Amino acid sequence: MPRTRRMEQIEALLADDPADPFLRYGLAMEHASQGDDATAVQHLRDLIALDPNKPYIPAFLMAAQSLVRLEKESEAAELLKQGMAAATRVGTPEAMHARGEMEGLLATVE
Repeated sequence: MPRTRRMEQIEALLADDPADPFLRYGLAMEHASQGDDATAVQHLRDLIALDPNKPYIPAFLMAAQSLVRLEKESEAAELLKQGMAAATRVGTPEAMHARGEMEGLLATVE
């Protein structure tokens, strides 16, 4: 996949702040929007692993959606279950909203 100008901009910003979850998420979404779901999944998995005690909850859903597009439903289902558990631990309204979306996707892949 060709690199976009947006990818280059995000990567430049990440060089200054490699732990920024919003930049990491944005880079993954840029890859997904270009049809490079495999790279998007890798970036999202890296984002999830960045802070295992407080993972970036939307990354679970977006990674699972990319895995479904890659026809890796069993991997998507496992990641969704992990994401739902993480969302419950975090417990914020945003996390619980994401949990509901993950439940919906899980119902379609199991």
